[in-house]
Amino acid sequence: MTEENEISYYPSIKQSWGIVGISLLIMALFSFIYLVLNQYIDKSISFFIYYILSMGIIFWIAHKKKERVTGASIYNFNSSSFKNVILVSVAVISIQIGITTPLVSMIPMPDSFEKIFLEVSKRTDIFSFITIAIAAPIFEELIFRGVILDGLLKRYSPFQSIFISSVLFGVMHLNPWQFITALVIGMFSGWAYYNTRSLTLSILIHFVNNLAAFSSRYFLDTEALLDQSLTKLYGGLLSLIVFISGGIIVTVICLYFLRLEFKKAQIN
Repeated sequence: MTEENEISYYPSIKQSWGIVGISLLIMALFSFIYLVLNQYIDKSISFFIYYILSMGIIFWIAHKKKERVTGASIYNFNSSSFKNVILVSVAVISIQIGITTPLVSMIPMPDSFEKIFLEVSKRTDIFSFITIAIAAPIFEELIFRGVILDGLLKRYSPFQSIFISSVLFGVMHLNPWQFITALVIGMFSGWAYYNTRSLTLSILIHFVNNLAAFSSRYFLDTEALLDQSLTKLYGGLLSLIVFISGGIIVTVICLYFLRLEFKKAQIN
């Protein structure tokens, strides 16, 4: 690779890890603000403030570096067809049912993390909704697809770029349970970005995933779910097989038709 290419494209794999390292450092530093605010205001509000500040600064740093190296400062938010919106939304739910939930359930959760998870799952207020379903999809997709994946695609193969950006996305979540979901959803989001070069579907994928997780807090007993086996969670062995198989089949069908739509758009 020439020196000119090294200067023109940002980030490389090494620089992408650097973005994640800086992100974790900023999150650690701002966690003190979160702890202090907890003493005076509701935890959901303090977490919202912490998230907006930390992720806002992380994106600003990554964006300014990208702008300085490449000269690019614009992110593509082209609209997508209603058909693509439906296909993406159904695919995300199918992925949750047939892939991520079964995989995550295979990893034992220690009591300490289970306590944290249960506490967070009880937050159903508007600030928690805005943080999880709106702010997270926008900020995290801007960083991991708009900056990291966009730069990697200019240097490496599509699969390598999508996979690496998805692994980094999972690492940012700092625990194995969310890592799996972030990795799988990140691969889907990255594939959509690669085919459209737009953040619209990537943000939608992230939004639907987080919205489904947030909405489950109203309808499911999280504490009871954590104590159940995967077979019992799905209502028996036969139901487990049907749900997992059905989820995978529906996901494959959605991806197939999305691929056709992407090819059609590229031809047009």
